[in-house]
Amino acid sequence: MIIIGEKINGAIPPVKKAIEERDEEFIKQRAVMQAEAGADFIDVCASVEADKEYEALKWLIDTVQASVETKLCIDSPNEKMLEKVFAFANKPGMLNSVNEEGTKCETIFPLIAGSEWEVIGLTCDKDGIPLESSKKIDIAKRIIDKAVKYGVDVSKLHIDPCVMALATMPNAMIDFMECIAKIKQYAPEVKITGAVSNISFNMPVRKIINQKCMTLAIYAGLDSAIINPCDIDMIGTIYAAEALVGKDKSGRKYNRAYRQGKFGQK
Repeated sequence: MIIIGEKINGAIPPVKKAIEERDEEFIKQRAVMQAEAGADFIDVCASVEADKEYEALKWLIDTVQASVETKLCIDSPNEKMLEKVFAFANKPGMLNSVNEEGTKCETIFPLIAGSEWEVIGLTCDKDGIPLESSKKIDIAKRIIDKAVKYGVDVSKLHIDPCVMALATMPNAMIDFMECIAKIKQYAPEVKITGAVSNISFNMPVRKIINQKCMTLAIYAGLDSAIINPCDIDMIGTIYAAEALVGKDKSGRKYNRAYRQGKFGQK
């Protein structure tokens, strides 16, 4: 499982405060904790007003890179902002994200074609996030086709089927699993990702819903996830699920991770 650490996002109140005050120590601490927990990428998202995003995002990039070697996932809904700041990364990481709204694919794909950069593709368009899984799958296919057209290595493309909240969409998990399976059928080399915690909004004991969602998604073929890598219960769920579905032969990674204290210990 490819882990994208989600804990440096201006939508989180203490992170928002740290960005406003340019509190380097707070951001560095969050970066180090996620890196030490085994994150493959650390998401950096300013979530500020448009006229402040460039300076805030550049500051986040510089601050995180000064504290860890982990690759960045540079996160903005504005493709022009991603185009402006991705060069500040010390090494290829991930861009979050493109979709079928406007010219996002046409802007980002030429930038990363032939490189080691990875990219997240959201299954939404000018009309927003579709409720029907069939429409999400159609959008995913268009994004994949555009990646091929622009020479992007599709094994570096992570399609996010936009997990919906179970509280408002009773078939949210079934929708997610169907999207994973059918996108994989269309392009097996493409990776599937998701912000798993979205499914538990407005539900009690959210962590239980999130863990079970992760297990089912791994069974369906999930490759990466945007999660808190410091959540040892979720990390344990991932190792267990991958062992149970045969991605981890004989549970060797599960046993090794347990011995290393990555889960199962408080």
